Amino acid sequence: MRGVGVMPDMVAVATVVSASGLLGDLGVAKTIHCFIEKSGVEVDAFVSITLINTYGECGSLTYAYRFFQETAMKNTVVWNTMIHQSLEHNNLDLGKQLFDSMPERDVASWNSMIQGFANVGQYEEALALFHDMEISVFRPNTLTLLSTLSACASHGALEAGAWIHSYVNNNDLNRDGSLDSSLIDMYSKCGDIAKAIQIFEESPKRDLFTWTSIICGLAMHGHGKKALCYFSEMNESQVSPDEVTMVGVLSAYAHVGLIEQGRRYFQSMEKVFGLVPRLSIMVVWFIFLGEWVV
Repeated sequence: MRGVGVMPDMVAVATVVSASGLLGDLGVAKTIHCFIEKSGVEVDAFVSITLINTYGECGSLTYAYRFFQETAMKNTVVWNTMIHQSLEHNNLDLGKQLFDSMPERDVASWNSMIQGFANVGQYEEALALFHDMEISVFRPNTLTLLSTLSACASHGALEAGAWIHSYVNNNDLNRDGSLDSSLIDMYSKCGDIAKAIQIFEESPKRDLFTWTSIICGLAMHGHGKKALCYFSEMNESQVSPDEVTMVGVLSAYAHVGLIEQGRRYFQSMEKVFGLVPRLSIMVVWFIFLGEWVV
């Protein structure tokens, strides 16, 4: 293109930059960045976002942040992109610094920070941010609630999780049942299996994730027979299990001591369900054998 004297436009430049990110080639990304600077072409928000993401994908948060500091094009999406890359590289300090410095935030800004803290186990910070968001001008959306419920589940924060559940109901944010699996998981991990069962029974959306959440929750609480009953209903509903479901079902067999049934189930996973037992399933299987065969 350059050989015939045609100057690439920003779409072409962004496409090439993005391609270098997919290759993970930092050298190529830097070369293209250098070309952009020397060409004198004005960098728009699209190219800025692409360059930040590309440097991040190439493993260099340093170059991503350096470009972010230098570029004059900093709209909210560019800020969010830099925050996202900071969190992807587990640099929460930089992410929070950027978040606090933003001239304007949007829902995506809040969601990135809440999810970022939750992903690294800083659940109290994630929940605190949720409460800050709730009293701001922005309303939490489904992604916000999924991240926050996950934080409650991992932290065992039943009171906070129940408050968020009330918030969801009061604001009619779960009409389609898309949050049911996360609510079931949260209540199960926080110790209220009765509430988890209630949500499952009332759920209008019994998909793989909802079934798996209640089966694993019941198995975790030692209710093996009920977990296996739900698994039978799941099969009758023609919903195929995944690896996580399998772990819950094997745990349920272990709790009720059904050795032969558990063995047949384990042996049928690949043939019947097309699932090859991986490490997580093998661990549960060996625990199962250790409890009942030793």
